[in-house]
Amino acid sequence: MKLGLIGKAILNSSSPDLHVRLGKLIGVEASYDLFDANEQPIESLEAAVRDVMAAGYRGVNVTYPFKEQAVGLAGRVSDGARMVGSANTLVFEADGVVAENTDFTGFMRGYRATLGERAPGRVLLIGTGGVGKAVAFGIAQLGASEVLLVDLDHDRAKQLAAELQRFGFKARALPTQQLVDEAPRCDGLINCTPVGHEKSPGCPLPPELVQAHHWIFDAVYVPAVTEFIAAAKAVGASVISGVSLFVFQGVDAFKHFCEDDSKRAAAEEQAMALFAHYRRELLKENL
Repeated sequence: MKLGLIGKAILNSSSPDLHVRLGKLIGVEASYDLFDANEQPIESLEAAVRDVMAAGYRGVNVTYPFKEQAVGLAGRVSDGARMVGSANTLVFEADGVVAENTDFTGFMRGYRATLGERAPGRVLLIGTGGVGKAVAFGIAQLGASEVLLVDLDHDRAKQLAAELQRFGFKARALPTQQLVDEAPRCDGLINCTPVGHEKSPGCPLPPELVQAHHWIFDAVYVPAVTEFIAAAKAVGASVISGVSLFVFQGVDAFKHFCEDDSKRAAAEEQAMALFAHYRRELLKENL
């Protein structure tokens, strides 16, 4: 099964390891190639997809800056991809291209795997870019009573709030100066910015705002313990690691790529073991 990832600055991606590893675990010989626009210019996503389809690929994952374009290439679009307005997975079927957004489904699965049936409550989400959009729709779909959106680009936050509202979810954009007042009144705090990554160290909000009653999610997973996560652990707040999003979005994508129901079921059975593996490996790197 030939798979790949199309995007920019992706040479350090862990996706090849995840998909090849998962294939070995369930008896599927999978390859996973990286098509990095920084290394070899990509004329257009459409052209790149046409090339990989002609080369016999079963499907590709798509990342920055092509996710929104990916939806337009598909004849069939999943409910999640339609809501979010972007796709990170394209599956090549005999009757055309199918677009999926497994960031959307993967976030929800990671939430449930960590917090079970806990209600999200009122949620503050920082960073409304590609992953932020998928996570915002995911937490709204899980039943958040309100989603407050914060972004340095306030217009982008307002646009996402309007998109959430169109689907019947309660959401509003919050000016950055109101973050300090609103964070303590929220149940969940979400970081979907690069702040906290090993290349962008720091905390997306003042650490003292994180309190014991919060649950937090950090989309950053390198390092596995970010400053945001460390602040949450220090006060006893519940933590959803970004490792969960990486693993569950990958497993969901792999299941879409599989053509056999028994292989899909086998891949699903490996999800928690993969989550434990990558969390362990990333924590090792953090030591």
